Amino acid sequence: MSTTTGVNAEVRRANEQRVLVALRVEGALSRAALAKRVGLSRTTLSEITADLLGRGAITKVDTDADVRRGSGRPAERLALDPSAGQYLGVDFGHRRVHVAIANASHEIVASGLVRYDDSTPWDDRLDLAFDAVDALTVEHGLHLGALQAVGIGVPGPYTGARPGDAAPVAWNRDATPVGVDEAFAQRYDAPVVVDNNTRLAALAEAVSGPDGPSDLTYVRLSDGVGGGLVVDGRLVRGSRGFAGELGHVTSDPGGVLCRCGKRGCLETVASVPAILAACRSRGADVEDLDGLAVAVDRADPVVDAVLREVGAAVGRVLGAAAMTLDPTEVVIGGEIVHVAPVIVEQAASTLRYELHSIPTSDACTVRAGRLRDSDGAQGALAATFHQSPLLAGYPEPGSFGASETQRSAQ
Repeated sequence: MSTTTGVNAEVRRANEQRVLVALRVEGALSRAALAKRVGLSRTTLSEITADLLGRGAITKVDTDADVRRGSGRPAERLALDPSAGQYLGVDFGHRRVHVAIANASHEIVASGLVRYDDSTPWDDRLDLAFDAVDALTVEHGLHLGALQAVGIGVPGPYTGARPGDAAPVAWNRDATPVGVDEAFAQRYDAPVVVDNNTRLAALAEAVSGPDGPSDLTYVRLSDGVGGGLVVDGRLVRGSRGFAGELGHVTSDPGGVLCRCGKRGCLETVASVPAILAACRSRGADVEDLDGLAVAVDRADPVVDAVLREVGAAVGRVLGAAAMTLDPTEVVIGGEIVHVAPVIVEQAASTLRYELHSIPTSDACTVRAGRLRDSDGAQGALAATFHQSPLLAGYPEPGSFGASETQRSAQ
């Protein structure tokens, strides 16, 4: 990235984006044609293209000799460098980090997953993520010298706390330390946006369809349980970053102790570890999702009973949310819903019962997530693109969290 600071840096970054968008839409262009497309002076454009060439964002592909009129000297044509990673998405889960790299056309060109124990310190998680990115660039022949932005999803509520602000939520054992954004910004010299990974997964689901619903309620069942809300066409963060925390809505008041200090939160019932533990406690030989898939395929009655109970619990919580928000669509994400679709079926049935008093023939749609376990990383990428109307009022990459004024406007 350019070392220019302040307002000038923002103007330069905006002009760079105009140049990159023009090349993405139009293909190879001469500098003269490019200056005309983006409305910049030749001097300004020359400075920007020189910097982009130096960083590898664009490359010289040929000249305009074949299309040029007159006898002048052929001009070089510039195009996007196909080996340049322009955007980086990172999704930190309780037990794994998923990374994805996208090109200037917003296409994912490389992705990977690294697992770790849930007790792994954050410094080690950062190192694992950096190593995973390095490995992907080598494997796919990419470079990140032209990186435009980094999106990062983290577990639990993310308040964007800064030194002197309130500390991260105490019950979140994976509470992201102040500085994770700076660590990525310093390593990659690019603007960074950080948010709750499940909220970013909701964004990915909302933008993955042909139109994108204006109102969506999302819950992801993974190592933990979280959610995200799209209300009136906007991704909602809430006043303090807690919007969509469905995993800590009480499902069973007399249930087991949750890491948040309450009893019977939905996470204690519907997270993948909780589901597997419930199956084992009833005698089913299920150690992981692969084992659960085998049990589902053979219609194990014990496992089926557990999954239906989980689906009912999820449906009750989603029913309360749907009664409050009246969404167009309810989405249940996470790899487990593809392994055990009965969870979604039971949740949909329970939700319909919870909403039966609403006088409408157009009940909200309930479906499994489309994007499986890559949804958080894809949502982190989508947040860096910042092109969807879902992100109106959402923090721009590089803002390191929304101000209270920004948050109250969402």
